[in-house]
Amino acid sequence: MSHEGIRMISREESELVAKTEQPLPAAAITPAKVKIAITEGTGVTILWKDGHESHWTFPYLRDACPCATCHEEREQTGRALGEPKPKTTQLLQLYTPPAKPNSAEAIGRYAIKFKWADGHESGIYSWDFLRRLDEGALPVKVAR
Repeated sequence: MSHEGIRMISREESELVAKTEQPLPAAAITPAKVKIAITEGTGVTILWKDGHESHWTFPYLRDACPCATCHEEREQTGRALGEPKPKTTQLLQLYTPPAKPNSAEAIGRYAIKFKWADGHESGIYSWDFLRRLDEGALPVKVAR
């Protein structure tokens, strides 16, 4: 019998996973107003139907990209959602501009998708994901 694909987790991690999988009320994950300030470069602000307001910077959202590639890379390196990649230790470091999308588009009535200036565009940020990212229900180490 093979045990490949079975991952053992701690009780704390199990409780965290159970917490993040609990459904949120519809008003908590339904935006009343969405502002994506691409020109200003300040980030995304969402006013939810339950009255809560969330704000994220573009670099934070890029580092929290929910696509499979970014998720696997974070898992392999131990980075949390929103945690930036470590700087290289080269003597002469090249300048990398802060993350900023070239465009954003609605995906149905459940998400937004960014086309980032670095060419990445496979992450779909669902309303549920964004609200949980703000509420701290997902394992985030770095504050916005």
